[in-house]
Amino acid sequence: MDRTYWPKWAQTLQRLNLKGFSLVVLEGAGPLKLVLAQLMLAGTPFFSGSTRAQVKSAAEMLEDKDESHIFADFIREE
Repeated sequence: MDRTYWPKWAQTLQRLNLKGFSLVVLEGAGPLKLVLAQLMLAGTPFFSGSTRAQVKSAAEMLEDKDESHIFADFIREE
């Protein structure tokens, strides 16, 4: 799993005051995370370059329960 974008995502969530909401989604949204991940993957053709890679990476993280919890711990520490 590619974690190179995590610091940037954590900073963005903090800056936009979405850290708490993100933790709820990452740890308690269950099937909603899978739906969100599929929507993100369906939208990747509309992005290019680095943005496409980040969207794909975020979707893959959301689909993986363990990785989602690890990312939640990561943003909690930031």
